[in-house]
Amino acid sequence: MTETATAETIVGRGNQDGANHFRQWFADLTTAAQKGEPAAYVFVMGSIMEVLNTFDFHVVFPEINSLQTAVRKVAHEYLNQAEDYGYSPDICGYVKADVAMQLRGGDHSMGKIPKPTLAVLTNACNTYIKWAEIWERMYKTPSFVLDVPGTRACGKQTHPGDSQFENDRKYVEYQLRELIALCERITGKKFDIDRLRDVMAKTNEMSRCWKRVLDLNKSIPAPFNALMDGTVYLGMLNAFRGTELGVKYFQDLQEEMEYKAANNIGTLQEEKYRLFFVGVPCYPIFRKFSELFTKWGGNFVSSTYLWFAAGGTNLGVQYDLNRPIESLAEGVLLSVRDAMDSMFFQDQALADSVAPFHVDGVVYHPIKSCRTTSAGMVDNRRSFMTKQDTPTLLIESDMMDRRVVTEAQMKNRIDAFFEGIDTRRTIAARK
Repeated sequence: MTETATAETIVGRGNQDGANHFRQWFADLTTAAQKGEPAAYVFVMGSIMEVLNTFDFHVVFPEINSLQTAVRKVAHEYLNQAEDYGYSPDICGYVKADVAMQLRGGDHSMGKIPKPTLAVLTNACNTYIKWAEIWERMYKTPSFVLDVPGTRACGKQTHPGDSQFENDRKYVEYQLRELIALCERITGKKFDIDRLRDVMAKTNEMSRCWKRVLDLNKSIPAPFNALMDGTVYLGMLNAFRGTELGVKYFQDLQEEMEYKAANNIGTLQEEKYRLFFVGVPCYPIFRKFSELFTKWGGNFVSSTYLWFAAGGTNLGVQYDLNRPIESLAEGVLLSVRDAMDSMFFQDQALADSVAPFHVDGVVYHPIKSCRTTSAGMVDNRRSFMTKQDTPTLLIESDMMDRRVVTEAQMKNRIDAFFEGIDTRRTIAARK
């Protein structure tokens, strides 16, 4: 903590700096598009930024590009164009927004997106592979699919030291070496293992800070909102992973959250309910969606989104720089597997979070566009309810498509949810 840190200089800095950095990030992508510089298209679950940064690729996150169109309330223009082009209303809204953007020559509400030189994807989401095939057809772009072995069954996770984990790690390592060779061919640059170590060291520091920031939200009141503020932080984690700017940002963010926690400064004027969010946010009415909860004094203190969309940094994994490629493979295996578990087997991890985060209620948010995050959510909710006597709410909408978002209906159910919590509290107080 710097001696000069005050509420006026530190509170809100993370959101403000994050917005400024992202505007510059899109400006840099616009410049790259104009100059025809090499760009890699990647995804938040398994971006392999450490390798790509080593080869100086501009990195494009199509998921982030798409959600920005929804936040900026222009997603319908992109979705309609893709559907007119022939894409079904039932498929992922992120994909359709990206297709329309490609049809527009990369035009985006934040700037211009360069064409892909390479696509890197994992099997964490079944849509990733079909999405990359679209770029292959449009641009003849080479795609590299990293096959990461997932958890075989709920509760059957393996860990470093287990023979099965080591076999899986070697499998991932072999593929990473293939990716490095592919990057060498595409860029004409020779792989620099010392550069890789440097990038990995920066990711280590970002992961350390992010893990601490997540833990600080156990404080009462919580210093940040996992839905609104957390989305800004996730963007910074992914876009600036393994960079000097990323390190500085998360060191500053940790300082801000340490200050807020030490001085009992919450993100709400009065935090009455501490909530956990499961799923992807409702971006078409992002701020209004949050306000449906905050008007009751409800604050999201954590979410599965902060797990599976954090690229594994939520685990605080630290790479061993003495064995960089081997350790990178281990980190990729741990992080991508955790991302998949956070979507498919999150009930026990969620139950374990209730006490330390002082959770009053859990909000499940299945969405039309994303079957990967939504399939099985009802069953996971039912499983969670057998483990915890914690109120839950299931509300459906979408992450992109405003046409299937019904604010009035959501408001009624959210109001009833809080009224139910109040009733439980009143009954408990009488005992």
